[in-house]
Amino acid sequence: MKKFVIRPVNTRNMNEKFTNDLSKQDEPRIKGVCEVRRSKLELYEAVLEVLVKEPLVVDDIAYQINIDCTALGRYLGFLIKNDLVEERSSNEETLYAITERGIAVLKTLNFQKYLEKVMNSVMALDDALQTVSVISKRNSEQKKKSE
Repeated sequence: MKKFVIRPVNTRNMNEKFTNDLSKQDEPRIKGVCEVRRSKLELYEAVLEVLVKEPLVVDDIAYQINIDCTALGRYLGFLIKNDLVEERSSNEETLYAITERGIAVLKTLNFQKYLEKVMNSVMALDDALQTVSVISKRNSEQKKKSE
């Protein structure tokens, strides 16, 4: 009777090789698969960002933000109900467009992201300043000991 030995496979090297062999046109598709699940707020924001450029039909919005059309319908319903997006009929198609209120909300969300980045930068600078003061204090103590 033959014995089989199960050896662990180094998938990291396999994944790196596979990823490196991909052409540039495949990278966005692969990156989309690996993304973390987005929150409702992130999806609402994505819809608003797409509609800032131009009014679109459901299929185009779904394609651009990488979401199922059925799920997108629920998000659009919420945005319409809250007067952030409006429906427009055009040549037997229903286009969705961002409203003035939707633009204001999107600007607020973008400003909030900006403030978060500034806050993170300030915190990093504060940490760096504390580290510099500790290092300079140690250096001055070492100089006193050596004298």
